[in-house]
Amino acid sequence: MEGGGAARGAERWEGYVDWRNRPATRGRHGGMLAASFVLVVEVLENLAFLANASNLVTYLMGFMHYSPSQSATTVTNFMGTAFLLALLGGFLSDAFFTTYTIYIVSAFIEFTGLVILTVQARTPHLMPPPCSKSAGGAPPCAPVSGAKKAMLFAGLYLTALGVGGIKGSLPSHGAEQFDEHAPRGRKARSTFFNYFVFCLSCGALVAVTFAVWVEDNRGWQWGFGISTIAILLSVPVFAAGSGLYRNKVPTGSPLTTIAKVLLAVALARRGGAQSASNGAVIDRAPSPTGSTDMKDYCKPGEMMNIADAAAAAADQVEPSRELAFLNRAVRCQEGEPQQNGRLACTVQEVEDVKIVLMVLPIFVSTIMLNCCLAQLSTFSVEQAATMDTRVGRLTVPPASLPVFPVTFIILLAPVYDHVIVPFARRVTGTEMGISHLQRIGTGLVLSIVAMAVAAVVEVKRKNVAADSGMLDSPKPLPISFFWIAFQYLFLGSADLFTLAGLLEFFFSEAPSRMRSLATSLSWASLALGYYLSSVLVSIVNSATGRGGHRPWLQGASLNHYHLERFYWVMCVLSTLNYLFFLFWAIRYKYRNAGVIKG
Repeated sequence: MEGGGAARGAERWEGYVDWRNRPATRGRHGGMLAASFVLVVEVLENLAFLANASNLVTYLMGFMHYSPSQSATTVTNFMGTAFLLALLGGFLSDAFFTTYTIYIVSAFIEFTGLVILTVQARTPHLMPPPCSKSAGGAPPCAPVSGAKKAMLFAGLYLTALGVGGIKGSLPSHGAEQFDEHAPRGRKARSTFFNYFVFCLSCGALVAVTFAVWVEDNRGWQWGFGISTIAILLSVPVFAAGSGLYRNKVPTGSPLTTIAKVLLAVALARRGGAQSASNGAVIDRAPSPTGSTDMKDYCKPGEMMNIADAAAAAADQVEPSRELAFLNRAVRCQEGEPQQNGRLACTVQEVEDVKIVLMVLPIFVSTIMLNCCLAQLSTFSVEQAATMDTRVGRLTVPPASLPVFPVTFIILLAPVYDHVIVPFARRVTGTEMGISHLQRIGTGLVLSIVAMAVAAVVEVKRKNVAADSGMLDSPKPLPISFFWIAFQYLFLGSADLFTLAGLLEFFFSEAPSRMRSLATSLSWASLALGYYLSSVLVSIVNSATGRGGHRPWLQGASLNHYHLERFYWVMCVLSTLNYLFFLFWAIRYKYRNAGVIKG
């Protein structure tokens, strides 16, 4: 009987439960089949989000009567808030609820917001009255205000809250389905993140083609309706995999651990921490190529589960030498930690906080890239709106321009996972092939090139407008919108390398108790990038509008903007940001899953 009980215990996934809060078991829960439901859900979820976000600037200008700069700022603030709220979704997933629960609740919140937007779009008296921006005829345009504006923003920010909860829970929910203590599981998890970005792009492809065409030709009530149906359908698809999921048990607020360690360091005397007597030290590697199997530091013959082995090993060794000032939080005497009330810190807790602090510079260095990506849904769309968007007899909506980077990502992601990565593994002899930071760095370089290309294309667009005498004409310029495709391709490639790399980097490096929160940093970087875009527009206008001069990014017509100068500023800032990234990436030591040397 005891042997049978031990066997049943060995079959369990320690720290995981099924959707009914019963212990999750090996062979029944987890794996690629379970994660595949997450991938299908991501197609529907991103379709629901981007069907509106990619074309929202057009809706705000045409129906809510905002100026181009007001529309761009509103869109960046909306998208920034949605991505920033992913931190809340990640925190709740780690601390109090499972990622399973957070997704279900967030999907219904987003559904509510989309219903509000749909009702407003199909009800004329809930929108500003028709007007004309030209002299004579209809009354002059006034931006939406009062209760109508309140309804608009209620719908937008309920949608943002739901999107944030989904982004904060869905990627980590899928990644948790794999056994990180086996090479096969780690490789499958890496494949999952690549295909997560692939599925995200599939949803975006439908959004920027079919959904945008519907919005421009059949009305925005149908466009919002498509998003509403998509997010509603995602719930039963997600629930269909309930019997296969393994859900990580919440372990309490990770912020409590961080605060405790930092407070213990602040109160500890300098030089007070003593080394453990066995001389063993937790090792970190300059690349994620070392063994990451926890059994590496289990003694032969020990029959302990992975979590117990890691905890036991961590208690018997010194903290790593990185960020050594944090080691003062640990008090050791004769190899055993001394309890000092509520501020007593274990080696494991100190190492967890070190990981958080060490990834923060990498996180900061990706914000500028996402500031560049923000231009894809704002100024780039407005540029395309002034150009000839005809392809044969078909007129392409400007908001469908992201079809270029999205299609490129869909084509490149499988090639990257099945050709480039295996080749890199054979060449380097490492499990990863290409490290997370190498992927992120590649994305940053591509963003620099994209901004330079965008500036050159804008110069050409304005020259065509001037040569044709159409600086003040509302008619399309005699220049194909395919010129804009170049900056989209470079930024799309940058997004593939950086987003997939960031998601996997934060998930694999973060302590298990704060993985959802750490993964959410990828979306928070997007949020801060959108906010930074709005701030840069304000700063540039303020700096260039002094002394009676016209600000670079202000006016009713984009042809009178100095957008090319703004893009060059972005290019220079992106270059400086890449140098900042290199400084920290060269010095970064990977967690290496707690391998112990000594």
